[in-house]
Amino acid sequence: MRVAITGATGLVGRHLVDRLLERGDEVVAFTRNVARTEKRLPEGVAAARWETTSPNMIVEVLAETDAVVHLAGEPVLGRRWSQKVKDAIRSSRVEGARTLVGAMGMASARPKVLVSASATGFYGPRGPDDVVDEEAIPGYGFLSHVSRDWETQAKKAEALGIRVAIARIGIVLTRKGGALARMRLPFRLFLGGRIGNGRQGFPWIHVDDLTGILLHALDGPEVRGTLNACAPSPVSNRDFCRTLGKAMRRPSWLPVPGTMLRLFMGEVAGLLTTGQYVVPKRTLESGYEFAHPELEGALADLLRKD
Repeated sequence: MRVAITGATGLVGRHLVDRLLERGDEVVAFTRNVARTEKRLPEGVAAARWETTSPNMIVEVLAETDAVVHLAGEPVLGRRWSQKVKDAIRSSRVEGARTLVGAMGMASARPKVLVSASATGFYGPRGPDDVVDEEAIPGYGFLSHVSRDWETQAKKAEALGIRVAIARIGIVLTRKGGALARMRLPFRLFLGGRIGNGRQGFPWIHVDDLTGILLHALDGPEVRGTLNACAPSPVSNRDFCRTLGKAMRRPSWLPVPGTMLRLFMGEVAGLLTTGQYVVPKRTLESGYEFAHPELEGALADLLRKD
């Protein structure tokens, strides 16, 4: 299979590229900077230039591609949300999907499947008693609106006869980088603890299961529509921190006040002080079997080299 990927050098993209190469697939990375991307990709991965506003640039590549995975997206955390940052977050996801589908429509031969990322932020902030699955309606807030529009653009590929699967991705846990790396440092320094009251949902997923779900969506001719890409055992932020502290042999005793986060981070702090309890109902029904369904086992695997 020849697979084109946006975001191939990102946190998730790197793992997906490795898995595809391991099983003998051919990979093309869509990127705005071919020279830089080629240095960061494994040997044998081709790079093709694209811009989110120029579908013509990738039409010929798509005509020779079996499947497309859209993972590209500007980072959400790590900086305040100015209007410029918000525009970049939205454009990289929504306009990226629009451009991909537009280019597919122009290609002489079309990929058979489009797998697009989305986010559990689609559901918006949810209370601790509100457990949601793929049938839940979208919530409110900036990321919910972005995720909804992102999915809308990706689903337009269905009108071209292309199978579309959308993975609403939770908080990805990896050995290096991402949320776990940010949380481990304060725990190492005996400064770890819940965020706010800790009751907010924490929809986590081990990176191996996320790449597994993406491959499952690529390969399964009957897999289509939305799939929640999060573990089947949702936990609160408080329980996540307690489990992480136990795994690292550190206490989880120093809460981070929500008011302090909002003071230093602005609007983006809402991502940390709110959350969702999300279950992967359709993902399980589609036949995917989780390698790391429970948090304690997932953290043990991710921290085992420490």
